Amino acid sequence: MDLNLILLKPHLSEKTTAYQTSNQCVTFMVHPDANKVEIKKAVEALFEVKVVNVNVVRKRPSDRVRQGRVVGRKPGWKKAYVKLAPGDKIELIQGV
Repeated sequence: MDLNLILLKPHLSEKTTAYQTSNQCVTFMVHPDANKVEIKKAVEALFEVKVVNVNVVRKRPSDRVRQGRVVGRKPGWKKAYVKLAPGDKIELIQGV
């Protein structure tokens, strides 16, 4: 798989921001077919940092329920927690 297609976008939320500051970790939404080795290679190649560890979490698709009725489906997605080596840093948002 192409390295540019593996990392879809950074995943920024309150939980991931707090986790990033305390554990030297960055979170990405990744391609559903990507594995840990491919994610590690993509992050090291695109951001020129050393990756120590990769943890992957899969969010299952769920039903959209309105007034007790199923009206559609929310798609599933995959998230990767990438732990960086001490001293390495990825700036996801410039100027904040």
